[in-house]
Amino acid sequence: MYSSGGGGNNMAAAPTSVVVLDRGNNTTCTINLHGATVVSWRVNNQEQLFVSKQAVFDGKKAIRGGIPFVFPQFGSWNYGPQHGFARIIRWHVEKAPERLPSGDIEAMFCIVDNEVTRSMWNFPFRLSYRLILREKELHFNIGVYNVGKDVTFSFNLLLHTYFKVPDVRRCQITGLQGCTFVDKTRDGAIYQEVRDVVTVNEYTDRVYQNTPQEHIITNVVSNRKMRIQKYNFPDTVVWNPWVEKAREIQDFGDDEYPNMICVEAGHVSAPVILLPGNAFEASEILQVM
Repeated sequence: MYSSGGGGNNMAAAPTSVVVLDRGNNTTCTINLHGATVVSWRVNNQEQLFVSKQAVFDGKKAIRGGIPFVFPQFGSWNYGPQHGFARIIRWHVEKAPERLPSGDIEAMFCIVDNEVTRSMWNFPFRLSYRLILREKELHFNIGVYNVGKDVTFSFNLLLHTYFKVPDVRRCQITGLQGCTFVDKTRDGAIYQEVRDVVTVNEYTDRVYQNTPQEHIITNVVSNRKMRIQKYNFPDTVVWNPWVEKAREIQDFGDDEYPNMICVEAGHVSAPVILLPGNAFEASEILQVM
C-alpha cells in the first residue's frame, strides 16, 4: 500500500512518499503525504483529477493540482504561506489503507501542532482526514480539534479540488443560482449569480457564499457528470486562471487551463471559531455519475 519515490533512505523518499487506496477494477486513490494531497483518483482507470505537468514534488512547494488541503488560512496570509501550512507539511498515516466489509477502502491521515506550525499559528490543534474510496465515489471526512485548555482559535478550511476536464468551456456547474459571490478578479466586488448553470469562459476566481449541499459539473472526463455533496462547507470556490494568469504561474503550463476546473468546498467567507476542547467536522463526497 505504501510506495515512495527516491532512494533507499527516508530522506530521499520523504518529498514524494505516497499512500495508495486500491479498490480493484482499476479504481484507486493516491495521497501524497506532502500536504496529504490527493494526487490521483482513478475510476475504472480514468483519471478524474488534474495535476499540472509542471507540478513540483520537492516536499516544500504545494502540489499544483489534485486536492490540496487548505488550512488554517484561505488566500494570502500575513503569518505564513498562502492558503496556510497544511498543504505543505508532511502528514502522518493514522490508519493505513484497509478494506471495509463493503469492499470500500479506508485510510486516515493526521497532523498535530508542532514547532513549524506554532511559528506561524500558535495554537494547539489536531487535524484528521479520513478518505473512503468507493466504486464511483471518494469520501472525505475532516475533523479539526482544539486540544487547548483555554484558548479559542479561528480558521478557514477548504478542499482545493482540481477536476480534469476535456474542455472547461463546455462544463456547466449547477447549484449556484441566487447565491452571492465575491469576485476576486474584480477587487472583491460582490454580485449575485443569476445563471441557473455557471460556465467558465474567462479568468474566474469566485467565492460563492451559502451554497447548497450539492453541485453537479457536466462534461468532465468522458463527458460524464461529477456530483459534489458537502456538509459544513458553506462556500464554493470556482477558479480557472485562463490565458494570462496561467502564464504567471510557474508550476502550471501555459496551455493547461482548458483541461481543469477548480470547484472547491470550503468554509472561507467567515472563519470557524473553535472553543477549547471542541471539534469541528466537515465532509465532502465526489461521485462520478
